[in-house]
Amino acid sequence: MDYPDLAPRARSWAPHLLGVLRIVAAFLFLQFGTAKLFAFPGPVMPGGGTAPLASLAGIAGAIEAFGGALLLVGLFSRPVAFLLSGEMAVAYFYGHAPQGFWPVLNQGTPAALFAFVFLYLAAAGPGRFSLDGLRGKDAP
Repeated sequence: MDYPDLAPRARSWAPHLLGVLRIVAAFLFLQFGTAKLFAFPGPVMPGGGTAPLASLAGIAGAIEAFGGALLLVGLFSRPVAFLLSGEMAVAYFYGHAPQGFWPVLNQGTPAALFAFVFLYLAAAGPGRFSLDGLRGKDAP
């Protein structure tokens, strides 16, 4: 069965869905940073505490928390998404890949997925519902 009106309708939703992807990915990502820095919504560090800010985990947490917050509201979306993509690529190859080849076994699936979602957002832009769009810097 042919749906001739489906493709144009789907294309019209693309900027909205891109904005939703950005918001949801940033919200999920932001939690990794706040968990490392503030133990919110719960502690993830060994021993249940928070990461010292001058440590590798602390720096990663700061990038994740503040970068995730900027991406959530869509401010400086392209450069922030590119930075976060790079951070996740480094996290994957530094922390997960040495544990084995398969991401499902080395616990690297979230890092790999975030790296590629953020790389896509760096190229595609923030979509709708962004402060960049309101500023006229990246209007869809």
